[in-house]
Amino acid sequence: MSWLTRTELSARAGKDPGSPGLLIGAIPGEGFVPIPATARSGLCSRSAATLTTAGIERGQRALVSLNSNGDLSGALFAEALVEAGALAAVVGPRGRMRTLAAFRALRPQVWVTTPTGALDFLARLYLEFNVDPVELELDRILVVGEIASPGTERRLAAEFEARVTSVYCDPVFGGVWALANDGKWQVMASEMLGLGELARDALHDPTSIGQCAELVLRPDWPGPFAGASIRTGQVTGRDATTELFARTVGDHVLARGRWLSLPLLRRGLAQIDGLAGFTVEIDRGEGTLDKLVLRLAFDRPGLVENPMWAARAREAIAAVTPVEFSLERVLADEQTAGERIVDRRGHHLGSDRVAAARSLESAGQDRG
Repeated sequence: MSWLTRTELSARAGKDPGSPGLLIGAIPGEGFVPIPATARSGLCSRSAATLTTAGIERGQRALVSLNSNGDLSGALFAEALVEAGALAAVVGPRGRMRTLAAFRALRPQVWVTTPTGALDFLARLYLEFNVDPVELELDRILVVGEIASPGTERRLAAEFEARVTSVYCDPVFGGVWALANDGKWQVMASEMLGLGELARDALHDPTSIGQCAELVLRPDWPGPFAGASIRTGQVTGRDATTELFARTVGDHVLARGRWLSLPLLRRGLAQIDGLAGFTVEIDRGEGTLDKLVLRLAFDRPGLVENPMWAARAREAIAAVTPVEFSLERVLADEQTAGERIVDRRGHHLGSDRVAAARSLESAGQDRG
């Protein structure tokens, strides 16, 4: 069995792309992953089965507030909803006024969104639109794609007077493999979604209580990934039945429902003369959405205030991620030189999986 990280997928696929099919790229700059037509159909059917178990009923209208960029996650989710018998429309995650207009036009019974996207929309309903969320007459909200702040599901259920269900959509192929009912996670396709050790390439022993593991995908269709275990970068909580993934690890950081590729960020910023280091700072605080700050450290004072250098940096970052960010420029010193990821949410464990495993083990012993 071969083990792959997400940065290795396109290289593996390039050697043997397999039969004709769809090419998807969650992060297009890292390359594309092929999915044969039959596999795509199977992804849709199995995702539909998960959604049916999650409570989707035939004839329901569903509004999907997920992106459909390189990974086509919103489109696949809509296809799965349709196969489950629903009528689905994809409106994307941005534009709360546009989302409200779509609600009024479609009158959906089901809304698919991210946890922070739902909270942000809820806040705007009250503060900007003077709309009682109950007026939207939702029966069910499916939340997907992020690590939710504590109490999110309970608050959404109370405010919208709707049933809130968390579902798991994998970050590589976009399949819907698991759901949570009443706080308990249930994996619907255990042959596809498994657990791997953080510190070594081996499947996780489910009897090892209290040990965190990484969610891994095991594609069961012919092609370049047959027989492989693909690390998702998503780490389970101490009890995977109640917290499917509570942290992230590796070279991808999850922010605002999107994945930021650190290798691509390094490559893009390396083209900027005089850059001595950068810090990615992510915070959610008491707000609803993640906030990103990229702090660039330059080795010469003249570059710190140079507007042309600031414009170049913004272009380089925008080429890597569509996520909104604030840009700060400072003079390099011992604290700012080099690369740092500061996740004030406590979600990202770093790029080194072995170090992350040791840290989690130490934290577990301290709690014990």
